[in-house]
This record gives sequence, structure tokens and C-alpha cells, in this order.
Amino acid sequence: MAEANSKTEVRDPKPGSVVVPQQASWPQRFAARTINIVMRLVAATVRCRLQDESGMFTRPRTGAAIVCFWHNRLAICIKVRTAFVNNRTDGNRAAALVSASRDGGLLSRVLELFQIQAVRGSSSRRGPQALREMVGWGERGYDLAITPDGPRGPCYRVADGVTSLAQLTGLPILPMAFNLNWKISLKSWDRFQIPLPFARCEVHVGAPISVPREATDAEREQIRQQLETKLREISRD
Repeated sequence: MAEANSKTEVRDPKPGSVVVPQQASWPQRFAARTINIVMRLVAATVRCRLQDESGMFTRPRTGAAIVCFWHNRLAICIKVRTAFVNNRTDGNRAAALVSASRDGGLLSRVLELFQIQAVRGSSSRRGPQALREMVGWGERGYDLAITPDGPRGPCYRVADGVTSLAQLTGLPILPMAFNLNWKISLKSWDRFQIPLPFARCEVHVGAPISVPREATDAEREQIRQQLETKLREISRD
């Protein structure tokens, strides 16, 4: 991504630099099916409570948004979508940014089983292509889901991609936190959280954050810091 005339511009990759995302192998497809079943069973026992500063999930709404939450909350996001998002969005459609790596192949297959469109790419691999694809899905009316500190961290640090996507699409960013009272935290870079059966989850949605089309680098950085501060504020470990 580059700055041109105070606008975010997506440049085409150099010839020969296009990265083909690694697809899920047969073992990964089997693992994805198993994960899908386990997630559905556990999610059926989890009870959620919503605190919505945006007002976008407490009444029927139309129009897409960029849903933004920390990478270590991925395991509970499907439950939240089922509980609050499915009946309150236009067409119940979503696209999520997923790494182009081998691990991303597994995650993308899991998301597809939940009828979420996976867009493969990150800041280090296939970034420009993935950004263009996300913009395209946003134009089709899909909600866009991003973990701004993924896929490799640092944990709880918002990268620039989400603000660039908001500037290009004109969609509002919704900061979201999913706080579990009963979970397992893995010893990974992000302390990935796995909900346990019968856990309770507090879903906190912050007020929408917009990025003007004509935002400068400095203005976009201020908005990035605002988003990071809000996500940290509403998240509890």
C-alpha cells in the first residue's frame, strides 16, 4: 500500500510476485471438519451477553461494516456471529481475512464450513491482492472481519491494514471484544483463547470508527491508535 494524493492506493504486485495461497490438505480438511463439529457443540452451550455502544446489533440494520477483534478471540467469533449478527445483517454475508500460509489453509476451510468467505493474504504475503479482494466483497455488501494483530502479532497491536481497508471501502470499523469467563489460554504468541463448555461470554461492541476518504497518513495513524486503545479498553484476559 502506498500514499498518493493523500489517499490510500493499492498497487499491483511486480510481475512474477503474485503469491498463490496454500490450500488445505486432505488431513487439514479432515481436521477442519472435526473442528467445525466441536465448535458447534461447544458454542451451543455458551451463553452470551451483549453490550452494544454502536446500536448496530440491537436493531435490524442494513449495510456492511468492518468487524475488528483480536486474533486470540477467533475461536468464539462464530458463536457471536450466530447469536447476534445472523439476524441483524443484510443477507447474512461475511468475508474474513486469513493468512496465505499453510495454517491459513486450515482456518480458511473452517470458516468456509461456517459459510464465511475466506480471503487469503497478510501484510507479508499477498497483501495487495487480498486488500483488493476484501474491497470487492465489501462492495457486494459483505461484512468484513479482520484480526488487526494477526497473523503473527505483536499481540494487541493494531496494524495499518484495517484503517486502509476502511478508507478504501468507506465502511465503518466496529471494535469488538469477546470476554470469556471460562476458557483455556494457549502458550502461543497471542495466548489464543479456547472457550470451555457452558462458559459465559460478554460481547462488547464499541462505537463505529470511520476513516475519511481523504485522510492523510497522520490522520490515519491517529485513527489506528484510537482503534487500538478502544480494543484494549473493552478486552479482558
